[in-house]
Amino acid sequence: MNKDTIFSTPIEKLGDFTFDENVAEVFPDMIQRSVPGYSNIITAIGMLANRFVTANSHVYDLGCSRGAATLSARRNIQQPNVKIIGVDNSQPMVERCRQHINAYHSDVPVEILCDDIRHVKIENASMVILNFTLQFLPPEDRQILLEKIYQGLNPNGVLVLSEKFRFEDGKIDELLIDLHHQFKRANGYSELEVSQKRTALENVMRPDAVNTHKVRLINIGFSHVELWFQCFNFGSMVAVK
Repeated sequence: MNKDTIFSTPIEKLGDFTFDENVAEVFPDMIQRSVPGYSNIITAIGMLANRFVTANSHVYDLGCSRGAATLSARRNIQQPNVKIIGVDNSQPMVERCRQHINAYHSDVPVEILCDDIRHVKIENASMVILNFTLQFLPPEDRQILLEKIYQGLNPNGVLVLSEKFRFEDGKIDELLIDLHHQFKRANGYSELEVSQKRTALENVMRPDAVNTHKVRLINIGFSHVELWFQCFNFGSMVAVK
């Protein structure tokens, strides 16, 4: 695993964060040291796939990055004639994802597409995964994508939505942000790295509140919506059609 040192030295002109070649190369280290509970979420995605994925259906991993959630689902699918479709708009991520998928034999076929998730048709889905993806879409596009997912899900299909959250209580929001930064420092990131990455993400990652997610999903039509995991200001929700 290559170590993430992208923000370890001062960057004179700090641009917006992008999932480029440099990020793709160190992404497993970056995500483990930056997102509390990430491994638990990946493991649980496999458990949810085992429970919800039905025969003759599709699974979509939207924003699949290097394929951790795709592989977790694939290892746990027990039903026949299931296909997983992973989508990411970063070519470096897609290339590495395809390598990882091809390294493991399975009877469950996987197709990895380099595309904008807003342009992909969702159909005959028993499971859709948005693992820290929605937060990178412009806020005005989120409802439209979620409505498309809902329409493409089969009855009793599940959406797994993992996100960084903001909190309406300012004091709690500040506390959880500080705890997250402490988590990153404990994992070896310097104050410079924490500060520069936060600045790089300001314009490209705009989190919603937990209640915003819940209300939006319920209004779209999901029958059951709940937060099942949270650590500091990161968490994961399930929504069942």
